[in-house]
Amino acid sequence: MYPRAVRLGNTGSFLGTFQQFGVPGFEIFRSDDYGRTWRPYSNVPNLDDDPDVWFHPFLYELPRPFAGLPKGALLFSGNRVGDFTSTRIEVYASLDKGLTWDYLSTVAVGGPPVAENGNTPVWEPFLLLHRGRLICYYSDQRDPDHGQKLAHQTSTDLRAWGPVVDDVADDAYDLRPGMSTVAQLRPDLWILTYENGNDDTGNPYAVHYRMAKDPEAFRSAPDHVLHDQDGYIPSAAPTVSWSDSGGPMGTIVVTANSDEDLFVNRHLGDPDRWTRLSTPIPGGYSRITIPLTHPGRRHGLVFVMTGQHWGAESGAVQAGVIQLP
Repeated sequence: MYPRAVRLGNTGSFLGTFQQFGVPGFEIFRSDDYGRTWRPYSNVPNLDDDPDVWFHPFLYELPRPFAGLPKGALLFSGNRVGDFTSTRIEVYASLDKGLTWDYLSTVAVGGPPVAENGNTPVWEPFLLLHRGRLICYYSDQRDPDHGQKLAHQTSTDLRAWGPVVDDVADDAYDLRPGMSTVAQLRPDLWILTYENGNDDTGNPYAVHYRMAKDPEAFRSAPDHVLHDQDGYIPSAAPTVSWSDSGGPMGTIVVTANSDEDLFVNRHLGDPDRWTRLSTPIPGGYSRITIPLTHPGRRHGLVFVMTGQHWGAESGAVQAGVIQLP
């Protein structure tokens, strides 16, 4: 489950990975035909470096040169669980399109991977380069004032990381906001989606979102519960992306563990304008979407990668391309 993918430049080549037990680190697979076929490609960390258990992969391609790395270099972040006595969010880099990986730094260190209030792990990294700083968003249980909160740290050199900055830190200790993902809607507007356990919706881990003019300023942004036009609230493991198709404001695409349908908004996140979009690609835990743009290809295509739902004992990892209406 927890699939992640990255598109290599503006091409039909992708790298994909997912969380699984029984193998060291994360197997990386490659497709050169928009996800139709895949082949084993590499491993991160490199197989001879680390036999530890890992959670929560994330792949990111640098959109411009940064910290001595060229445009197109790949970054990987994951949560090293090791022997289940700690959690560590680490960052690796690849200069050969993902064939080999080098350790760069550790962003955050927490306690054992126990997803219950009163414990101190860190979870679920998400990377974004903005204004000369790499942002690493993650879920943080280390603050004694919050059962769990969303936070980020930044780096200008991929070695040292700045202080913890809160993104969502609820007044009520029992709430558990988690699983940050972020997308840019226009040059001055960003959206953060997350689940929030124990909130007052009555829906376990309801999907919430916030929008801000700065991707480091979500703490003060209004909080919204995502609901479709019938009032239905999806739950758990949301991810968000933005497509430039669908009208002058584009299309926000959200997926959640609770549904095979996608939830789309063509009105810059207006809370009353979310609709459902059915898809032939199965639902799954933290399903990922990557809108595709390429001269000469159809407008509104979205690459989707999915795995099993939370709690399932086994399931396939699948990928495909859908068309937004």
